[in-house]
Amino acid sequence: MKEYPTSELQPGMVTAASVRTKRGQLIVNSGVLLNRALISRIEFYGIPSVQIEEAQTEPADTDVYDSEQAYFPAKNPITEQGSVANASYSQKIKRSSQFQQFQTDFTLRTNDLKECFDEFIASGGTMNQQELLTKVASLLSGKKTTIEIFDMLHNMRQVDDSTYAHCMNVALISRMIGKWLHFHKEDLDVLTLAGLLHDIGKTKIPEDVLNKNSKLTDEEFQMVRKHPKYGYDILKNQPLDSRIKRAALMHHERCDGSGYPTGLTTEEIDDFALIIAIADVYDAMTAARSYRAPLCPFQVIAEFEKDGLQKYKPKYILTFLEHIATTYQNNRVLLSDGTGAKIVLLNHRHLSKPLVQLDDGACIDLDKSPLYIQSLI
Repeated sequence: MKEYPTSELQPGMVTAASVRTKRGQLIVNSGVLLNRALISRIEFYGIPSVQIEEAQTEPADTDVYDSEQAYFPAKNPITEQGSVANASYSQKIKRSSQFQQFQTDFTLRTNDLKECFDEFIASGGTMNQQELLTKVASLLSGKKTTIEIFDMLHNMRQVDDSTYAHCMNVALISRMIGKWLHFHKEDLDVLTLAGLLHDIGKTKIPEDVLNKNSKLTDEEFQMVRKHPKYGYDILKNQPLDSRIKRAALMHHERCDGSGYPTGLTTEEIDDFALIIAIADVYDAMTAARSYRAPLCPFQVIAEFEKDGLQKYKPKYILTFLEHIATTYQNNRVLLSDGTGAKIVLLNHRHLSKPLVQLDDGACIDLDKSPLYIQSLI
């Protein structure tokens, strides 16, 4: 094992240890064959050096890209064959070439989005809307289904939690909500841009505040709460659809008046902002935090069910929750007592509490049990 400066990394090298940011965020696993995209990712996070296996330091053909090894250790045919049969649903997704290609594409598009934001903030020019839409469209190419997109986003939750990755996630989720609501393509594009730009105001907040692992001070908390206004100020003179600007300003407003920055109620909040709010909260809750692991989609559904009809527009939140729950029907899950089970029937009154079947064939109605779904497996 030898430590190489990031500037000296070459495609074909194999990581001897996991690569993490100063905050501990996983960037690349141990035993991964590096390629240009992964090296760019390491550079993007400002990681100074990487541990490399000494026997694998000969550069590979730089014109060859192997998506099968983009993010995961080189496969041993014997051990891999034995593990595939017992792999969980999540593990199978992560091992698929489609998922690995999506990860690489997502990383590149997120890097592009950061560069676009930085250039726009620095120059104060006109934002290229078509370029932004193209970045999202490239991730949806190949006729990916709703379940495929959510599977990929869910299984990437501990890979990248930057503001730019969050904006990309919210854009993808918002577009899917728009499709479920049968929006026309023009409105879908506007909604997608609103998702991409909703948190642009965070570029005005110091990174040490945004990335702070400990509890924010009152002063820092108030600073973060100003990002919707900052975002609106950045976008207000741009030739953008007014719904995009209002989404940046209002995505933390809530129907019951409990949101910020103004405490608006349902009739005063832009409809696109109400959709972005749902995607924003869902993405934040299913992301890893320094104080907790990512929440399972069914735990998020349970949180929404507690006060969703008061805080969010019923038509939007009910459509969203119904589709999310349906996406994971027949999925294997881990219950709160450590038991494995399979979702066999949704409970449309309480979507977070479906009927599940245990491995011995017995069924449990979670609506009548203290157990709950802890994670997808």
